Amino acid sequence: METIMIMDSIPVHLTVEDVLTSMQMAGRKHSFQNIIQELIDAAVQVAKPKVMYKVSYIENQNEDSITIDGVVFKSPILKMNLENAERIFPYIATAGRELEEIPVSTNDIMREYCLDIVKETILEGALRYFEKQLGREYALGKMAHMNPGSLSEWPISQQEPLFSLFGDVEAIVGVRLTESFLMDPVKSVSGVYFPAEIDFKSCMLCTRHPCSKRRADYDPKMAKKYSVK
Repeated sequence: METIMIMDSIPVHLTVEDVLTSMQMAGRKHSFQNIIQELIDAAVQVAKPKVMYKVSYIENQNEDSITIDGVVFKSPILKMNLENAERIFPYIATAGRELEEIPVSTNDIMREYCLDIVKETILEGALRYFEKQLGREYALGKMAHMNPGSLSEWPISQQEPLFSLFGDVEAIVGVRLTESFLMDPVKSVSGVYFPAEIDFKSCMLCTRHPCSKRRADYDPKMAKKYSVK
């Protein structure tokens, strides 16, 4: 198996405003800001976000599938995006199982919600750090990425072949794939980074609205290019 790289010393810098931005509530005073600060203080003490990744190469392409390091992925959109890629970077990132140990009463809905957003914000920060380091290490320039389950054309069941590229993921970074192909802990994400000549985000092909995770507007021209309705 090709070398697997681990990032496990990712700095965690988090402010109340960062969390409010993730909540789409930035720029105003809120009564629960003290709760957020308490949770940030607790999270920063234990948070150990991690990313595992590898350099992979395309071995074969068919009409609606692509073979990466001997593993077949079925997705016409993934195949289309990777047509001209020489090397790609599969990854699995997590905010860390350590955050699951922060105690919150299930009767305290606001505190539970705020903690969920704190975890999400830590994961997003880890991904930004990873993307920056990846681009610098491999001189990638413009990059794009895709995640299984973000589009029906690359369904969540494709988590299974992606995880198989890494061996025992749970032993290495503490992320387990469930029978329904969800990740545990929940604040984890997997996908593939690749060099790209155009800006591509799965959100451009998705009409779901509203969506708190949206990173780009729906683009009908892109949807037509990829034949997504």
